[in-house]
Amino acid sequence: MMLSMAVAGGAGPRPGPPPRPVDVLWGQFITAAAAGEQQALARLYDESSRLVYSIAYRILGNGADADEVTLDVYTQVWRHAHSYSSERGTPSTWLVMLARSRALDKLRSRDTRRQKEAPLDEVATAQSAEDAPEHAAFLSEQRTLVRAAMSVLAPEQREAIELSFFSGLTHTELAEKLGQPLGTVKTRIRLGMIKLRQVLTAGKGVQ
Repeated sequence: MMLSMAVAGGAGPRPGPPPRPVDVLWGQFITAAAAGEQQALARLYDESSRLVYSIAYRILGNGADADEVTLDVYTQVWRHAHSYSSERGTPSTWLVMLARSRALDKLRSRDTRRQKEAPLDEVATAQSAEDAPEHAAFLSEQRTLVRAAMSVLAPEQREAIELSFFSGLTHTELAEKLGQPLGTVKTRIRLGMIKLRQVLTAGKGVQ
C-alpha cells in the first residue's frame, strides 16, 4: 500500500528548478521599470549590459555596432517591460533573445547598406558641387532635430551628455568636474541617451 502511494505521489509533475538569484533581481528591476522607474532601468543596465553587449559583439564583431545594439535593447526593455512575462522565460533569457534579435537585424541592415553603397561609391566622384547646398541643408535640419530633442531632457542629463560628447572628458574627469559620483554620471548619460533616442525615433521635439 505504501509503495503504491509512493508511486502515485511520484506520478505528478515535478517542480522546476528555483530561479537563479540574478534572475530574481533582474525580474524585480523589469517590474519596476514597467512602473516607470528609470532608476530600475539603470540598475538593470548596470547588472546585465555586459551580457547583452557580449551577445551583440559576438554576432556583429564591431564594438560601435554592439554599443548601438545594447542601447537599442534597453530602449526596448523600457518600452515593453510591461509585456514581459516570466512564463515565457527568465529575465536573462529575455535579454539574450532581445540582444540576438536586434544584433541580427543590425547585421542584415549593415550588409544591405554595404550592397547599396558599393555602386554609389563609383559615381560619388562624379557628383556635382550643386549637391553641396542640399547636403548642408540636411545637416542643418539634423542639428535642429537633435537640439530640440535635447531640450526635453532633464537638465542634469543634458549637461552630462553635452559635456561627455563635446568636451572630450572621460567619465571619470566628468564626475570630478560635476562633483558627482562616477556611477551617478554614467546613469545620467545612459538615461539621457535612452530618452534622446526615444524622442528622435518618435519624431518628437520639432514644433
